[in-house]
Amino acid sequence: MTRLKSMPRAVRIPIAGIAVALLIAAVSPAPADAHAIRDETPRIAVVSAFAPEMAILQGELEGATAQSVNGVAFTTGTLEGRDVVLFLSGISVVNAAMTVQLALNHFDIERIVFSGIAGGVDPGLNIGDVVIADRWGQYLEMLFAREVEDGWMTMPFFEYPYANFGMMFPRSVTVLRTGAEAPETRFWFSVDESLLAVARHAANDVTLAHCTAEDRCLEEAPRIVVGGSGVSGGAFIDNAAFRTWAFETFGARVLDMESAAVAHVAYANDVPFLAVRSLADLAGGGEGANQMEVFMGLAAGNAAAVVKALLRAMPDEH
Repeated sequence: MTRLKSMPRAVRIPIAGIAVALLIAAVSPAPADAHAIRDETPRIAVVSAFAPEMAILQGELEGATAQSVNGVAFTTGTLEGRDVVLFLSGISVVNAAMTVQLALNHFDIERIVFSGIAGGVDPGLNIGDVVIADRWGQYLEMLFAREVEDGWMTMPFFEYPYANFGMMFPRSVTVLRTGAEAPETRFWFSVDESLLAVARHAANDVTLAHCTAEDRCLEEAPRIVVGGSGVSGGAFIDNAAFRTWAFETFGARVLDMESAAVAHVAYANDVPFLAVRSLADLAGGGEGANQMEVFMGLAAGNAAAVVKALLRAMPDEH
């Protein structure tokens, strides 16, 4: 997902019930030994964090066949004419990294596309807008610094590329990949340039929804924004001051709980990656209460519409 407080709260809304029913009815995963599956068909991995985000795409999958590895259901088939494997990453960074690596170990994945909702950070964006960032960073990789008389004391062995938020000092992460002589330290993980170019083209063929099934309509017509930064971390953000800091510090347009972790894994495995995130709330920047539960279905539908257009526009070979 993108920044969900808790599953029990989210599943109260109607789309969640529909989503779970669709997922159960569509396919029943066949249990398998954790190390037995090796699917040799080249596929695009289409990933979402939780069931309501995946249900729309799952419902349009042709020739669906599901298998389970370590309790994770992987459903293969065709979507918009492309061979795909659909699966849920689970919510937040550890689940996302674990399940995507599991998929890479058992399927021949040529590209990874993440579809889901997120919180808007850029004050120029609104609920319902779809953001396709060109890079992702893990903003909650941090030092919580010791307070001293004249401010904060940081540790000398970390790299601090960005300004702090009080005691919280963002730092870079390390990553290993084939051919590297030593771990590489970096903050940003870029998405695949060719997929980004396809996204720019595909964006012209999508009309985004602006009203929910309950006829709750957005004040502004949603739009697709390609480019800019996205950040991820294991926290649900609903705080105006923190939102402002994330925008001013990282130039972030969007904030979620999975995409940067998937970008990290994709980079380590040298697999092209792109995330399509639709804004379900404004991370504390909106007036009144958080509106994620009101617009989650609309945002998930908009993200899914863009993913389908992206699949249609992809070349046959990367």
